[in-house]
Amino acid sequence: MARRLNRWVVSFLLVGVLQSATAGAEKLPYSRHAVEGFPMELYFGDTHVHSSFSMDANAVGNTRLSPGDAYRFAKGEAVVANSGMTAKLDQPIDFLVVSDHAEYMGLLPALRDADARILAEPAGASLYEQLTGSAEGGMLTIGRLIESLMKNDPLIDNAEFKRSIWNEITSLADAANEPGRFTALIGFEWTSMPGGDNLHRVVVYGDDAEQARQLIPVSAFDGPEPEDLWDFMESYEREAQGQILAIPHNANVSNGRMFAVEDSRGAAFDSDYAKRRARLEPLVEVTQIKGDAEAHPLLSPDDEFADFETWDFGNLHVLNTVPKGAGQIEFEYARSALKNGLREAARTGTNPFKFGMIGSTDAHTSLATAAEDDFWGKTANVEPGPRSKNASISLGDTPGRVLFDTWDFVASGYAAVWATENTREAIFAAMQRKEVYATTGSRIAVRLFGGWGFDAEDLDRPDAVRHGYRNGVPMGGDLKSGEGKTPGFLVTAMKDPRGANLDRVQIVKGWLEADGTLKEKVYDVALSDGRRKYFGRVRPVGSTVDVETGSYSNSIGAASLDAYWQDPEFDAAESAFYYARVIEIPTPRWNVYDRVRLGATVPEGTPESVQDRAYTSPIWYTP
Repeated sequence: MARRLNRWVVSFLLVGVLQSATAGAEKLPYSRHAVEGFPMELYFGDTHVHSSFSMDANAVGNTRLSPGDAYRFAKGEAVVANSGMTAKLDQPIDFLVVSDHAEYMGLLPALRDADARILAEPAGASLYEQLTGSAEGGMLTIGRLIESLMKNDPLIDNAEFKRSIWNEITSLADAANEPGRFTALIGFEWTSMPGGDNLHRVVVYGDDAEQARQLIPVSAFDGPEPEDLWDFMESYEREAQGQILAIPHNANVSNGRMFAVEDSRGAAFDSDYAKRRARLEPLVEVTQIKGDAEAHPLLSPDDEFADFETWDFGNLHVLNTVPKGAGQIEFEYARSALKNGLREAARTGTNPFKFGMIGSTDAHTSLATAAEDDFWGKTANVEPGPRSKNASISLGDTPGRVLFDTWDFVASGYAAVWATENTREAIFAAMQRKEVYATTGSRIAVRLFGGWGFDAEDLDRPDAVRHGYRNGVPMGGDLKSGEGKTPGFLVTAMKDPRGANLDRVQIVKGWLEADGTLKEKVYDVALSDGRRKYFGRVRPVGSTVDVETGSYSNSIGAASLDAYWQDPEFDAAESAFYYARVIEIPTPRWNVYDRVRLGATVPEGTPESVQDRAYTSPIWYTP
C-alpha cells in the first residue's frame, strides 16, 4: 500500500518539467508533463486570516501584527505575538489570503494613531476616547462597532481613507507574493450579520494590486445581502476585467440563512439565481475556529463521525446568542446543502450549491496556525498565555456576559489545493474548478477520481494519476452518463508526515430519488489495522492518547490507505454526489497541550482528544 501511495502522492509532488530544445522535440515532447498540464502539485494554505487592520482583531488585542507580518509568519518566519511570546510554524504554508474585514478596514490602527481624517468624523473623537481611555476600551469599542454592523448603520464612512487602506493592503500582498515559492492572494471579508445571523464571505482575487485597486471593496454597509456582494463582484469582472470569487463560512451560526433555498427576498430560486450563485461562490469553508460545518448529528444520525467540533448554539449576536428555530440546522451544514442542491437542480435546471470544500483558520491573530499542538487562538486576548487565565471572550458592556468560551474554539483548518504550480494564476484556477479540499489542520494528502472504466488494478499503475485524469474526473468534477455502467472511484490518502496515522477513508454519497426524497450514506472504503465491517459496524481504531503528558503513538492506524470503490446502490436515473472523508486516529486536543505546557485550568467536560480529518470536494453525477 505504501508503494501505491508513493506513485499516487509522493511522486507527482516531485515531478519536474523538461523544456524542449528543438522544434522536433516540441512535436513529440519527451516530457509528457510539458503538454498534459495536469495539476500534479499539492499546496496547503489559509484563505481566512485577519490582521491588525481588522476592527475586531485590533480591538481585542492584535495591535501590532499587520498584513505584512501575517505573510512573514505564513512563510515560516518567527514573529513576536501580541502576548510577547515568539510564534513560528512547524513548517511554512504555501499560500495565504489576508482577509481583513471590509467594514471599518484599517480603522482601529488609524484611531490608535489619532489619524486626523478619522478624528474629523462625527463619531471619530468619541471612538478614539473610548478605545484609548481604559483597559476595557477595546472590548467596548468592538461591541459598539459590531452593533452598528448588525443595524447596518456605519459610524464612520470615509471614502478617501478606505481607498488609502486598500492601496496599502494590496501593495503588501504584491510585495509578499513570490511566484513558485509562496502565493499571496489579495482578498477581504464581507461581513454581513443582520440581527447577528452570519452571512460572512471571504472574497478572493486572482489578480495583482493594480487590477484589484480599480474598485474599492464593497462592505455590508453598502448592502447587507449576498446579492449586493455579487453585484460588486460582477462589476469588478466587467469594469476591471478581473477574476474574483467568494467563499461563505460559518454557515453553522447563520440561523438557517446561509444555505436557505430562497433568496434574500424570500422568493424561491430561479435558474438565473442558481447559476449566479454557483459561479460566484464555487467554494465553501466548512471547518474553522468557530466550528465544523460538514455535517450535524441531527441531520446525519447514522454517521458516527458527524458530531465533530459542533457549534450549534445560535448565531453571533453581540448582546447574546439567539437560539436556533426549528428546521434551521438543515440550512447550515454543507452535506445537507449539497443534497438540497440536487433537488434545486431538478426543479430549476441548475444546482445553486455545487461547491467545493476547503478549511481555513479565521485567525484574528495574524497567525495561520491550525495544529492542535500549536494553536494560537481566535484572538490576541486569548493567545496561549492569556487564555490560561481568561477562559472566555465578552463583547459590549454587559457585565459578566460570555459570548464565546475559549475552550470551545477549534484548532482548524487549512485549504488544500491541487495545482500546476504555486502561483496566483494556478491556485485561483484550482479554486474555480473546485480541485481543492478541506483539512481540520493536518496536512493529509488526498486524491479522488471518479469514472466509468476504472478498476482495482488502477491503484497499482505507475501512471495512476495521469490515468485518473485521462479516463475520469477529479474532485470538483462532473460525471456524465455512463451508458449503463456503474461509476467507480479511486481514492488515496497519505498521513501528514509530521502527524497522526489514518483511521479510515470513507465515501459520502448523497442522492435524489425519483419521488424527490433526499438520501445519504457513508461507506467505509479503506480501514486500517486489518479491520472489517461486521453487522454494519466497524470496530473503533482505539486510542493511544495520554492526557497527562499530551502525547500519542502511531502504533495504531496506517500511514497510507487507498481503495477502488463502486457504488453498490447506483441508479442511473438518480442525480448524486460523492466525496471522500479521511479520518485520523485520536490525538490530544489543543486544550490538553495548554494544560500540560501552561498549567491552564480547563473546564470539566472539555473534550481531551480529537480525530482530525479531511473532506474532499465532491464529484457530481447528473443523469
